[in-house]
Amino acid sequence: MAILALSDIVKKYRMGDSIVTALDNLSITVEEGEFVAVVGTSGCGKTTLLNIAAGLERPTKGEVLYRNITLNKLKEKDLVLFRQRVMGFVFQGYNLLPALTALENVALPLVFAGIARKERLVRAMQMLELVGLKDRYRHKPMEMSGGQQQRVSVARALVGRPKIIFADEPTGNLDTRTSAEIVTYLKEAASKNRQTLVLVTHDSKIAGIADRRIFLSDGKLINE
Repeated sequence: MAILALSDIVKKYRMGDSIVTALDNLSITVEEGEFVAVVGTSGCGKTTLLNIAAGLERPTKGEVLYRNITLNKLKEKDLVLFRQRVMGFVFQGYNLLPALTALENVALPLVFAGIARKERLVRAMQMLELVGLKDRYRHKPMEMSGGQQQRVSVARALVGRPKIIFADEPTGNLDTRTSAEIVTYLKEAASKNRQTLVLVTHDSKIAGIADRRIFLSDGKLINE
């Protein structure tokens, strides 16, 4: 069953006097529980595709369906609440708050969801254990390696139990071995919790871990 469908997506940007087409009549369907990697070189439209799929940007033309909800027709306030309830995000930059411990960083999304403090901390610790960082829960970001910080950001993305997780070049700042570990943590966690995972990468080895690969070039789907 499809959880996400992008139909005839066009995205254009104005740059000075020129119009640049970032995505050109692109259609993609993602099945529930699937791990899809979107692959391509820098500037091919991967991140734009992810942003539109997640409702972070609106398409110039086309439709973004999450099950039976048309995301690009939601009001901005409703879209923010929808993302908070349904989606999790992992980015290339770890985006951790330096003053907070690993446990506090992971628990932070649950504050906005109105979860009681005791349950927040229990769930955050479970996620840190899942990514192999239970013994680092008191450490602040500057006391951890890049790989450990990214595992904390993975735990934070998972703690709200989202239906779909979007990862934008989550291993771009990491070495090959750590990159494979991060994506494996994501895949295993998503599989365990029956979550859908959409990952953007330029790395064919990382993409090889996915269930399915989608290749982009100049904003167009070239093959799967």
